[in-house]
Amino acid sequence: MSSPAKNKGLFNVHAAGLIFGGTSLFSKAIDLSALDMTAIRSVIAVSLLFIILRWRKQSLVLASNKHVLLMIITGALLGLHWITYFHAMQVSSIAIGMIALFTYPMITILLEPLLKGEKPQPADIFCGLLVIFGVFLMVPKFSLDSEVTLGILWGVFSALLFSVRNVIQRHYLSQYGGEVSIMYQGAVIVLMTLFFVNEMPPIENTYIWVQLLVLGAVFTALPHTLFAKGLRTLNAKTVSLVSCLQPVYGTIFAFIILKEQPALTTLVGGAIIVLAAAWETYRA
Repeated sequence: MSSPAKNKGLFNVHAAGLIFGGTSLFSKAIDLSALDMTAIRSVIAVSLLFIILRWRKQSLVLASNKHVLLMIITGALLGLHWITYFHAMQVSSIAIGMIALFTYPMITILLEPLLKGEKPQPADIFCGLLVIFGVFLMVPKFSLDSEVTLGILWGVFSALLFSVRNVIQRHYLSQYGGEVSIMYQGAVIVLMTLFFVNEMPPIENTYIWVQLLVLGAVFTALPHTLFAKGLRTLNAKTVSLVSCLQPVYGTIFAFIILKEQPALTTLVGGAIIVLAAAWETYRA
């Protein structure tokens, strides 16, 4: 892979990470359940992407029945990831939910080589362990009776779902553009969730619908498209580790906008995660 292509891939992943960091704010700002929010954001994102792709006259044909099945599987994984991710932040805090999610780089590091019949590289394992160490430093306490623990457990489960989806996307669906992949996967999410929606915001509530439109268009369609493009030029473990900047962005946004005060251990752990992500970016 040429250096310009890799550099563009890294830019896409970093831009997606910054936007994803802001996505977490909607888990607190919009008064809907994680499932309801996921269903509505998916409808908006899929509609927008379909319009854009048809306007570009881009082909939407999948090459084989195998790819159709893989799109369904990755869509289901992505949908469950979104629901569990938002739920983790709703039962705890934005910082805890995002931090727990970022156990997924280590999961990815273990999954991707196994898929190719290889052993993980020592440098990747060390970098992944560094990320995990930073994550644990950012967790203020661990108790089975606490909201923090619930947030961690849901976040780690969300991380597992996201890791599996990313590895499949990278190895079996990378020939499709980011917009095409997210459109199909988003359509699967719509079919998964729409019939289970408990609460639909009233039409006259303009404020919440504007929030949902921004969430679906700017904070869903755009970053996932950039992320999918990054997976086309970088391996999944590199994308995962570079994306570890997201909880740092999310913690900063939550502090500035929602006044969520991060602890000192959160700041130290965030610094370790940034260093690990920067190192993996340089190695890429």
